[in-house]
Amino acid sequence: MPRPRLREVHDFADQVWEYRAELYDHVAVRPIGRSPTLTTTPDLPSSWWTALRLALDDTATVATDRRTTDQQYLDWAMPRFLGTPIETRAPSWTTAHGDLHWANLTGPRLKIFDWEGWGLAPTGYDAATIHSYSLLVPGMVIRIRNEFADILSTESGRFAELVAITELLHSTTRGDNLRLADPLRRRAAHLLRRAVPSSLRTTAGGG
Repeated sequence: MPRPRLREVHDFADQVWEYRAELYDHVAVRPIGRSPTLTTTPDLPSSWWTALRLALDDTATVATDRRTTDQQYLDWAMPRFLGTPIETRAPSWTTAHGDLHWANLTGPRLKIFDWEGWGLAPTGYDAATIHSYSLLVPGMVIRIRNEFADILSTESGRFAELVAITELLHSTTRGDNLRLADPLRRRAAHLLRRAVPSSLRTTAGGG
């Protein structure tokens, strides 16, 4: 797995919370993005995409009872941020990195950071997440859809995209990812086969 080597783990707890501290090798390369959202097109070789796909495929095979997200959250959040009617039951669940964005990826040699949130998520969640964080760069959107076409073009992939969109729209209520808000709504309308609001029809990054 292309991630820094885990050196030590320390678990501790107080009367309310349980905590885990993890010590990884120092990595002397910078992430591709300074923030999770992509704003420029990185120059990534084909070998980078192959390595990313292999890493996500390997992650998906790991058996776990950890969860990146859960059904209770989906039942609450998806109608709230996508409207109704909306299907909130995932077609299937697999293990995911859980926070796959451009500040957690290095290039041109791939390293993947920030693994504390890994666990079960709707199948296709990682591909859907990095796709959603790329909506401001149409060329990268096309590349991701091509690289992960066998995932994102399925019903599971479509659902995973709606989950990622829901979570990012939820984050905008806290003041995060505001530049993505309109492209996310356009993409959701496309996936749900709903009319795009007229105020969003000229916004970059949609479906």
